[in-house]
Amino acid sequence: MSSLWRHARLLPLLLAAVLTSCGSGGADSATAAGGSSGGSSGAGSSGGGSITSRYPDYNTRPLAADATGMADTAVQIAPKIRIGLNIGNTLEAVGGKSETSWGNPKITREFVLATKAAGFTAIRLPVSWDQYADATTAKIDAAWLDRVKEVVGWCIDADLRVIVNIHWDGGWLEENVTPERQAANVDKQRAFWQQIATHLRDVDGRLMFAGANEPNVKTAEQMAVLMRYHQTFIDAVRATGGRNAWRTLIVQGPSTDVQLTSTLMTGWPTDTVAGRLMAEVHYYTPWGFAGQLKDESWGNAFYYWGAGNHSATDTAHNPTWGEEATVDEMFGLMKQRFVDKGIPVIVGEFGAVSRTELTGEALQLHLASRAAYFKVVTQRALAHGLVPFYWDTGSLIDRTLNTVKDQQALDALMAGAAVP
Repeated sequence: MSSLWRHARLLPLLLAAVLTSCGSGGADSATAAGGSSGGSSGAGSSGGGSITSRYPDYNTRPLAADATGMADTAVQIAPKIRIGLNIGNTLEAVGGKSETSWGNPKITREFVLATKAAGFTAIRLPVSWDQYADATTAKIDAAWLDRVKEVVGWCIDADLRVIVNIHWDGGWLEENVTPERQAANVDKQRAFWQQIATHLRDVDGRLMFAGANEPNVKTAEQMAVLMRYHQTFIDAVRATGGRNAWRTLIVQGPSTDVQLTSTLMTGWPTDTVAGRLMAEVHYYTPWGFAGQLKDESWGNAFYYWGAGNHSATDTAHNPTWGEEATVDEMFGLMKQRFVDKGIPVIVGEFGAVSRTELTGEALQLHLASRAAYFKVVTQRALAHGLVPFYWDTGSLIDRTLNTVKDQQALDALMAGAAVP
């Protein structure tokens, strides 16, 4: 989630008002992607005995590699997804040690089935872990690991692809991609993923792991640290063995920003198996339309978007940039940088606020603009070989009634994805 939305989500009431819907692995792929490897973290030994860490070794039951149910490579998985849904502001909610602490109900099997019935083919599960872990040992509560596994199981039972990540998680990694915090965060990243990966190891290839969410990276120095975090994640998961030896893993670009990823992510992690890595970016462009809540001294919010959707009367809130041509330009960068080299790209989040303070014709034009945005972003992502996941916090599908709340938005997403 973009920084404004990330901080705003600590205020559930505000969110309810404004977020209406809110690879090729291996050393060969490092060269193919146009850069050098991120370097090994040393987390690849089966038992972790060679690693010096402030936390215990949680890879205590490594298994031999098991390819059962893991036939699909990352390149084969990507076109099977078409369109995914984030179950946002739920399992990743921090501050209350409960998935309901930001105002959403617990995820149910019925909601997962409703998501499938609505046309989505995958679910992204943002998850927090740090608040459920012992501060001294980094040991994650067994009950929380079981709860995440339960939700994953419902997704797999519904034949949905599912992504489990470490989300913002209080910012321990996301806000500390720095040389000063590198050693401590490498240790925690390894400890958490040893536990997560072991607990979910038996799930087949429809489950993917993502090492972070939106790591705050703006410089080459920070990018080098992020690559170390990514390498630690990959090595920790692979070392647990079993199906994890073949599981598709997802690594995030700097700030999951398309332009920063295009310029700063010149390297690629190493892996023990080829073809099992994906990249991830997010798309909230232009921010004036997607997330800016009010006019600012540096620029007005955009209420309208897309060809034929500009206002003739409220011209101050028409977009000045960031429309269809920008979508093609940004996704084209990711196609050139990754997709054309055999590395699929997940658009892990995209969305736009609903400006329900508008009325009359202005509101109708805004909602039509929003629908156009969803359709175009979805359609153009797929056209460039990217896989879109819509960000929703409970406004698209009612999580209690399991019914569609915003049919216009859903229709636009499905039209873009060309899902029957």
